[in-house]
Amino acid sequence: MSKKNYKTIQLDPKYKPKVSEEYMGAEQRAYFYKILCEQRDELVSGMNDVMDAINIAQKNKTAGTGDEGDSGNLSTEADMQLKVHARNANLLKKVDRALESLDAGTFGYSLLSGEPIGLKRMMARPLATLTLEEQEEAEKSER
Repeated sequence: MSKKNYKTIQLDPKYKPKVSEEYMGAEQRAYFYKILCEQRDELVSGMNDVMDAINIAQKNKTAGTGDEGDSGNLSTEADMQLKVHARNANLLKKVDRALESLDAGTFGYSLLSGEPIGLKRMMARPLATLTLEEQEEAEKSER
């Protein structure tokens, strides 16, 4: 695995990892680092928006504005926003773990077997932690 600092590599904006390159070499890691950082920024921003919406709904509820129907709608909206917030918080944890695995040099390798997950799968699902076969087996055992 390449020892170049993937965080400082400036990739061509049109760059896409290729199977012919070193698997999880510096360029590929730089590519995934950029994707994960962008996803993290979007999640954090979205979580802040959700919390703002929840706070507004709570203020309206405690201010006593509107009728019972409005109050029920605000409560439903707040519940929905809390579910979105919880989902995004869980996704943010996964992104942070993926960023940690980039630092550790284990990104793109299965947590179970240590085998390469594969570039095609990582491109489709950058948060993948198992090979396709391992994921399918895990899903079968959950049923």
